[in-house]
Amino acid sequence: MIIVLHFFLGFFFSFVGSITPSMLNMTALKISLETNEKEAKLYALGVATIVLIQTYLAILLTKYITENPSFLASLEKVGIVIFIFLSYYFYKESKNDKRPIETKKVSSKKPFLKGLTLSFLNMFAIPFFCGTTATLEMFNLFSFDVLPIFIFVIGSFIGTYCILALYAKYAKKIQQKTGKLTKDINLVLSFITGIVAVFTVLKIVFLNN
Repeated sequence: MIIVLHFFLGFFFSFVGSITPSMLNMTALKISLETNEKEAKLYALGVATIVLIQTYLAILLTKYITENPSFLASLEKVGIVIFIFLSYYFYKESKNDKRPIETKKVSSKKPFLKGLTLSFLNMFAIPFFCGTTATLEMFNLFSFDVLPIFIFVIGSFIGTYCILALYAKYAKKIQQKTGKLTKDINLVLSFITGIVAVFTVLKIVFLNN
């Protein structure tokens, strides 16, 4: 059961974390529009490969943090501020007017390498999975044993690939409806990050009393 849970969590957070329009998924969309779906999926495979490595590094960093309680306590307080900021950020983004995607010419040469390169440059994955892992561990939903970590990392790899593959498959529809898509998903993310911030505050308050 713990293996299934870790796979699901890895898949879910990597999938949800890559839903909103960003450099990585917009590039997948553009490659699909300018060339074909197959090329875009090769690009997605390159992105997911780097995310796999970044997720593992994030877990190792989080493990170190959890083994140092005083540092973890400080991190939780910083995390509250970060989640509040993210909640506000996503809410503000949800209020933006619908803006069409401009499809500039994208080179289709070596899409897998392009995916590796852009994913490597996008270092947001490491702090994202650090925060995700720390939050899951806080609620006893994450194990730092070797097999659960491996399964979680595989889940994150597949989740990232799947969301980018969906961007590639439905590129034209997403291009037309990205304004509404962004608004709806950003509202959901705003709610989720706000809830996490509230739960973290309550946890600290009750544990200190």
